[in-house]
Order: sequence, then structure tokens, then C-alpha cells
Amino acid sequence: MAPESASWRLIIDGDLPGARNMARDVAILEAVSEAEAPPTLRLYGWNPPCLTLGRHQGPEAAGFDFCLAEGIDVVRRPTGGRALLHHLELTYAVAAPLGKGPLPRGLQDAYRRICGALVRAVQALGVDAELTGGDVNLQLPGPQSTVPCFEAPAGGEVVVRGRKLIGSAMRAHGSAILQHGAILIDWDGRLQAGSMGLPDDSSLRPRITTMRDEVGRDLERSKLEQTLVEVIAENLGIGFQPDRPSDAERSREQQLIASFTITG
Repeated sequence: MAPESASWRLIIDGDLPGARNMARDVAILEAVSEAEAPPTLRLYGWNPPCLTLGRHQGPEAAGFDFCLAEGIDVVRRPTGGRALLHHLELTYAVAAPLGKGPLPRGLQDAYRRICGALVRAVQALGVDAELTGGDVNLQLPGPQSTVPCFEAPAGGEVVVRGRKLIGSAMRAHGSAILQHGAILIDWDGRLQAGSMGLPDDSSLRPRITTMRDEVGRDLERSKLEQTLVEVIAENLGIGFQPDRPSDAERSREQQLIASFTITG
């Protein structure tokens, strides 16, 4: 008889403001780390569009005047990595313990395990995706780094013909990790470039691809969500129970929101 699948919590959120999204991810991570919540997969979007900077990245990576004029939030991520505009995407977040259930103990191995499941999910939608080789770069960029996330591919990332489709970052907390990342559904070059103070997206667009590029049509987010849930469950050998954040997590989220907001 096959062993019973581990049960994970599934939270599918709508589009939320950037600081709330980051605060919610951290509140969930803390609860999972303290065994006050089960391992969790959260899927969400952003409203309004939001530029996130890596945990220790300097504010000079943001084009604040442009963001203010266009109504784009600017917030700091709890994870490392570089500047990334969240727009026309689906974001995933995994909060889970290391060395228990499907995730191995090593950070790089856990990162690759999650990204490998993402590869299988987009392959199920007809996308010829793969993981890049080499070591996963889990080091934080220096405070003066202004290189955008999609201009700097690293090991263990989800690409199609060398072009990045999903940009991810990880943070450890106690014996658990938070790994979250952007799955590009479409692309707005003007907003992407302007939010980072670039004159245009010529340094970005050749390095990325989108789900729309790869499947040749508009892709409903609900279809992407459904496929992710089904394939990740199968690939990791887990079951999902739809749920919402607990009252304690929502209270902690509210306490954290201000800490992620950046002003120019």
C-alpha cells in the first residue's frame, strides 16, 4: 500500500498590495517554523503593480519618480535577490520545514526541489522549460547592486532556451524556509524599465520569456494556478487542503506591513 501523502495548506489569494503580500509570506513562514501552521503553498498576485527590492539592496535600484507617477508600490522583500517589478504574473510562495516531508535539509537542494516541481508544472502546459545548471546563488547582493532580477540568471532557475521564465528567492528561518518567485504570464516593457530607472527594456526583454510567449495565447491565471497545484502535489508527493491564514498569522502580518514599505 502506498504511504499516505503529507498534507499541506493551500492558500490562493487574489491581488494584494505589495507590503501586505510580503508581510503575509513572513507571517506564514514564522508560523510554519514554529510548527503553529502546516507547510504552505500560497499563490497570489499584486495590485497595484509593485517593485520589490532584495533584502539588502539599496533604494537606488528603484526609479522612484516613475513609480510615483505610475502608481507603482515600492517595497522590500524579506528574501535576497535583485529588483523585480511584479506585474502580469502569478507569484508562488512555499513555506515548509527542511529535512521533513519532501524537502531535503540543504538549502540548495531544497531550492532545486521546488524549482524542479515548477518546471514540471509549466511543462504540463506545453512549455519546454528546464533548470539552469551550476550552484544556486543564495547570497544576498551588495547594497549598491542595481542589477535587475531578470538581467542576472543564476543556477537552479527555471528557463526556456536560456531565457528566464520564473525568478525565485529563498530565506531560511529556524528549521524552515520561505521560497517565493514570479511566474511571468505577460510583460509590460515600459513599466518594467521605468520602475527601475531604465530608459527602455532592451537589456531585460531578450533575457526573459513569458507564458504567453511560450503557449502562443493568453493564459488564464486560474488555469496556471490549477496546474501548479496538481503537478506540485504529484511531484512532491503531498496533498493540499485549501485554507486561509489563521487569526494569529493575520495579526502578525498587520504588525509587519510597515517594515516592508520603502519611500523615495
